[in-house]
Amino acid sequence: MRYLLGIDFGGGASKATLLCENGQVLAENTTEYPTYYPQSGYAEQNPEDWVRATCANIAGVLEKSGVMPEDIAAVALDAATHTAVITDDAFHVIRPAIYWTDTRSIAEVQFLKDNYADIIEKQVLHKPDTIWSLPELLWIKRNEPQNWARVQRILFAKDYVRHCLTGDYVTDFIEAEGSMLFDVNTMQWSRELCGILDIDPAMMPKIVKPTDIAGRITAEAARMTGLCEGTPIICGTTDTVMEVFASGAVSKGQMTVKLATAGRICVVTDKPYPDTNLINYSHVIDGLFYPGTATKSGAASYRWFRDTFGGDYQSLDKIAGDIPIGSQGLVFHPYLNGELTPYANPNLCADFTGVRAFHTKAHFARAVLEGVAMSLLDCREALDSLGIAHEDSAVMIGGGGKSPLWRQMLSDALGIRLVQMKHTDSSFGSAMLAGIAAGIFQSPKQAVSVCNMVVSETLPVEKNTEQYRKLFKRYKAIQRVMESIYNDEDFSMC
Repeated sequence: MRYLLGIDFGGGASKATLLCENGQVLAENTTEYPTYYPQSGYAEQNPEDWVRATCANIAGVLEKSGVMPEDIAAVALDAATHTAVITDDAFHVIRPAIYWTDTRSIAEVQFLKDNYADIIEKQVLHKPDTIWSLPELLWIKRNEPQNWARVQRILFAKDYVRHCLTGDYVTDFIEAEGSMLFDVNTMQWSRELCGILDIDPAMMPKIVKPTDIAGRITAEAARMTGLCEGTPIICGTTDTVMEVFASGAVSKGQMTVKLATAGRICVVTDKPYPDTNLINYSHVIDGLFYPGTATKSGAASYRWFRDTFGGDYQSLDKIAGDIPIGSQGLVFHPYLNGELTPYANPNLCADFTGVRAFHTKAHFARAVLEGVAMSLLDCREALDSLGIAHEDSAVMIGGGGKSPLWRQMLSDALGIRLVQMKHTDSSFGSAMLAGIAAGIFQSPKQAVSVCNMVVSETLPVEKNTEQYRKLFKRYKAIQRVMESIYNDEDFSMC
């Protein structure tokens, strides 16, 4: 029997999934690591935390499953896009990686808009924003010249970890699309965009397919991880496309609703849709794309509330479930790190409005859940405004979907059927991708048919949908007023 290992690096933890060739998940293991916030608007991660989490997760799944390391046919990694790691020529990390939720590069974004908007839109199909690697790296160049002078290599999160395991220096074309340094027309690093940073495209990693073997476990990595020396590691790709793949969204019109650290709604299409409100990436299936909307703080909002005010998710769900729809006038906007769709505004801040003396912790907990649901409804309306055809149901992905209360709330707010698959983790998708590379699965569709199944569905309640549409009008009206305040330089609240 052969086994497949997928490892994901998310906003607060790494997860490993060990998959059997018959599609059965044998073991999972999760290791948390911190995101650092040195000051307002900053968000950074330590790449060495990812490596330590990798070793812990591999040890965990091997111990839990009893699988022998020599029986693992292939390994694949995935991670959040845009997270660049700068190193010297010996691949020593120069500074912590700027995470994609970081908003410090506002001035650099404006500089790019003023001077390079046309070429960026032509080559990248997106507009500059703080989430992209280019403005993040430009910030380092401008503000930390002593660090920038040492830069010889630029990797991305999963590629750095894989380099530590194999010594390779490659990335996949989907990851490259998220850098704002890649020309999607030529499928090569852009000399013009790299020139903004005064770097040679030759400094960038070689671009390969997600299923290409990038390297093999070195002797040192074998000692670190417990895997066998020579085990093939495929390039892998980004976390969201792995979730889309894992969920079974492999045909045009299929849709996913993600409720993880960030929230996203993606639709599988046969072409990109260049628009301020969408992030366009290629699918792992040739000729398909998954343009998606995004809210920066999805389940991260609930985690923030839990960590700040105490409790656990189960108890918070219980008290929030006793509060009626609309939280009796209390409204939350989940803009903890600015917002993407449909505002693309890093100045926006989270807020509670409509607070009254009778409001309790239960009201605030429900308001957080509803605020994220309203933000995802904002995302849904952005997709619909562009005429992107999709089915009237979606697969629910991300840890937030495990909450029955939140899942029903989203189904009601969006007015669509939400399907739960047995597995939708990006690490599960990476394990399936490793199976394709190893020849165990012949195609993405075959991998999905072997490995996944529907376990439940949530249907919208019409009267609840009507109430949420009324709440959405209030949510939007308050947002418009608050945005003018957050954009006022003389009255910055963030």
